[in-house]
Amino acid sequence: MKRIVAGLGIAAALAFAAPSPSQAQTAIGVSYQPSLYWALPFHYATVKGWWKEVGLTPNFSTFPAGAPQIAASAAKSWDVGGTGSVPAVLGAVRFNILTIGITNDESKTNAMMVRGDKFDAIKADPKLLKGQKLLLTTNSTVDYAARKCLTKFGLQNNDMQFVNLGQAQIITAITSNNGDVAGVWAPNTYTLEERANAKYLCSGADANAIVPGALIVRGDFAKERPDDVAKFLAVFLRGWSWAKANPAEARTLALDFYKQGGLEVTPKAMDQEFALRPTFGLDEQLKLMARGSGASTVDGWFSEIGKFITEVGTIPSNPDAKSYVTDDFLKRVAADPKLRAFATEFDKK
Repeated sequence: MKRIVAGLGIAAALAFAAPSPSQAQTAIGVSYQPSLYWALPFHYATVKGWWKEVGLTPNFSTFPAGAPQIAASAAKSWDVGGTGSVPAVLGAVRFNILTIGITNDESKTNAMMVRGDKFDAIKADPKLLKGQKLLLTTNSTVDYAARKCLTKFGLQNNDMQFVNLGQAQIITAITSNNGDVAGVWAPNTYTLEERANAKYLCSGADANAIVPGALIVRGDFAKERPDDVAKFLAVFLRGWSWAKANPAEARTLALDFYKQGGLEVTPKAMDQEFALRPTFGLDEQLKLMARGSGASTVDGWFSEIGKFITEVGTIPSNPDAKSYVTDDFLKRVAADPKLRAFATEFDKK
């Protein structure tokens, strides 16, 4: 796959200056999945008016999962957004989608869960999973985490019957006694805890599976409007910077955001979201994506994801992470004093 972002250099970034609110606003299509933790910076930016500060007017589009979100890029229904790492790799192979940053580390919140009345026996002997149905969303981050968990238990993928369902369908099935074992991501994990007394059997973190979320952009949009991609990144980074400096208000707005997406979670569950999902500021992201001495940390994460979806036959071969993971736009943010200050204003407060 040929990288299309060659030539987006630091010199161009130095010429960029974040516009004032009085300047013209430019429309940008932002895609995400509702009621998900990593999408909170989009909500914070809307509430606080940050999009306007960088001269962007977001047109939001939401999707129930990453696969349909990525497929919609073919019609150019969105320009930038956030998604899971599995759909990000699929998007790179099929639709020239670039990964330009990390939304969060969700390794602890993609998990296999078991109904409360079945949990103790399976926890004591995971081999009891053989022959059982595993309800999950295929070609997703939890699909990746679940398969890693089976390996941890000494089981093969074909030892369980994988049943492909949307996350809402999984919750309905488990809570109505039509399933015992599920693969879900947060905040659905908390919902199953509350409604079915389900318990965590194994998370991606337990199985040494790093599950990053991806900030993405359509390849052609990245080439045509690199400044706007950098502004988008700056807004997102500012969101996490502000949230860390204002934890109480951040949680209150998060509860509202989840409710708007059709999901009500408890304050306790929201505290878990913030506790279990590490996020990364500008300098942290640049360090994770640096290739000074070879492949970056992020390259390694995505290479493992690509290996998984190759092995299950979703894509024909594992693409080189360097062909679709780029830190060019993060560098544009870092190189411009005004945009960098905007993205990192709350980091030390």
